[in-house]
Amino acid sequence: MSIPASLVTNNDPRRKLTEDQLARVLVDATFPELPNHSRGKVRDSYDLKDGRRLIITTDRQSAFDQILAAVPFKGQVLNATARFWFEATADIIANHALTYPDPNVMLVRRLDMLPVEVVVRDYLTGSTATSIWPMYREGRRTMYGLTLPDGLRENEQLPATILTPTTKAADGHDAPIAQEEIVASGLLGPSDWETVAAAALALFARGRAIAAERGLILVDTKYEFGRDEEGRIVLADEIHTPDSSRYWRKDSYRARMAANEPPESLDKEFLRRWIIGRCDPYAEPIPPIPVETLVEFSLRYIALYETITGQTFVPTQPELPVRARVEASIQAFA
Repeated sequence: MSIPASLVTNNDPRRKLTEDQLARVLVDATFPELPNHSRGKVRDSYDLKDGRRLIITTDRQSAFDQILAAVPFKGQVLNATARFWFEATADIIANHALTYPDPNVMLVRRLDMLPVEVVVRDYLTGSTATSIWPMYREGRRTMYGLTLPDGLRENEQLPATILTPTTKAADGHDAPIAQEEIVASGLLGPSDWETVAAAALALFARGRAIAAERGLILVDTKYEFGRDEEGRIVLADEIHTPDSSRYWRKDSYRARMAANEPPESLDKEFLRRWIIGRCDPYAEPIPPIPVETLVEFSLRYIALYETITGQTFVPTQPELPVRARVEASIQAFA
């Protein structure tokens, strides 16, 4: 399967539907009838009494550690994309997913999350503080305990696939850490780190191969892991979604590199670049995001889902506010 000649066309019949959905997006997923609520940037979670966790993927959009807007159908797309990848990689490592009570909801096993996240990278790119391109551009050649050669260009493929772990700093932001420091500091034991690193590389290899079959490049991605009640390390959170990964069009990559143009992307980087083109997101207020940009963003996420899975995205009851539909679907867990 290959992706369309154009990522998103102006005459896409879903453009009007997507714009209308802005009035029905899921922003608030607080349901007092459910126990033990916690709220992340995109997902709200509820720890149930039986050792399971209910995760609601909202339409909230974050970037540069801020919640900026809500993107139509985003929660449904993320949940469905993660489901596809959880099922496509279950032979590599067990994951926390159990069932999907609603298009925006995942019922999972509750885990003790490991204190380290792993980003696997194949290309020199990125725009956030923990990305390797901004560090490289500023002259750094050693990062995450790894040394890169001189002379690399932005968006160029790295000499080899690398692991760039992060841990949560005191202020809640991701902080780079070298692999050796993970074990030396006691964050993870040697055996556990070996398990995590091997799983991350194997998951990325599977994702890269499937993406290539679909005409895409899986550029980099983040993985999170936890430990289940039996002590096993299990894949958690999300996997290979456009929120946690970068995807580029494979067929235009070389030509755009030769022309010094950024690759065509189907991921969160579209919005990051929109923001960077208008302000310094770490020092200045981020301007309001126009409706047309949010719609374009939504259609890119939908295009990625359809390209990766080979399935047509079907909005579930688009005439209803997403919150009302989700609320009805979770009553059995109250």
